[in-house]
Amino acid sequence: MSRRYAIYDVFTAERLKGNPLAVVFDAEGLSDAAMQVIAGEFALSETVFVLPPDNPAHGARLRIFTPAHELPFAGHPTVGTAIALAEASHPGATIDLVQVLEETIGPVRCAIRLAEGEPSFAEFDLPRRSEPLQAAFDRQAVADALGIKSTDVGFENHVPMLWSAGVPFVTIPVHDLAAAAAIEFDPAGWERIAPLAEGRLAAAYVYCRGGIHHQARFHARMFAPGMGIVEDPATGGAAAAFSGTINHFDQPTDGHHAFLIEQGVEMGRASYLHLHLDIAQSKVSAARIGGQAVKVAEGVLFV
Repeated sequence: MSRRYAIYDVFTAERLKGNPLAVVFDAEGLSDAAMQVIAGEFALSETVFVLPPDNPAHGARLRIFTPAHELPFAGHPTVGTAIALAEASHPGATIDLVQVLEETIGPVRCAIRLAEGEPSFAEFDLPRRSEPLQAAFDRQAVADALGIKSTDVGFENHVPMLWSAGVPFVTIPVHDLAAAAAIEFDPAGWERIAPLAEGRLAAAYVYCRGGIHHQARFHARMFAPGMGIVEDPATGGAAAAFSGTINHFDQPTDGHHAFLIEQGVEMGRASYLHLHLDIAQSKVSAARIGGQAVKVAEGVLFV
């Protein structure tokens, strides 16, 4: 049997930047094991398998796999697949769309903007608000796993914490861009100190203020040996978890706040994630993550 697929670079307007994503459009009949093997064949940070929705009012049901295991939710697959499905249904159109994608975590509402001749944009409402999880971290051990000085871990009132908006991440503040660039990540060292949360080993999401891009509010790197990912150029699920970090430490005033997060710079795959927070009574009442995506390849799987 043949199945259509496409490769999109997500959280970028440039091909061969951002985070590549494989989207398999015709996934009916594939077993869980087959999906995992195909994800390993693509060897990208995530591969999405598109299935008919359980609710006919929704756009599609998605299964999301890393090279190591399935995820209940992830950001760059949500953005990339929303754009891929919209472009396939409305080729060459200039149009705004809203669709709901069914992920294991639950329904995810997406807004998509197509503009002929321009990179498409999509954003989604976080299906689950970020919550802190219980964990304690030794600053020196964290620094050793990152290959940096212990004095470079933390800034202002920010310290490492464990957060999840569906997938757990340890959000690790570092002093500045130089400290972020100096990281020499030790996967074995991380696995010795990383907490287990929600059935999986938490990944490391390292961040500092500012960025190479003049509009970036935060600069980030993400390492996930438990997912089979050495380093990820853009991680929407981590940005979702990070929304809790921002509110916890920075305590933004009630109202709307927009943040541009850059990631993947050190990998040569600069990515730009738009995080929007609505704060009410000092709590995150709603959050959205968005970005652009461009198709770089398409083909057929003979499986």
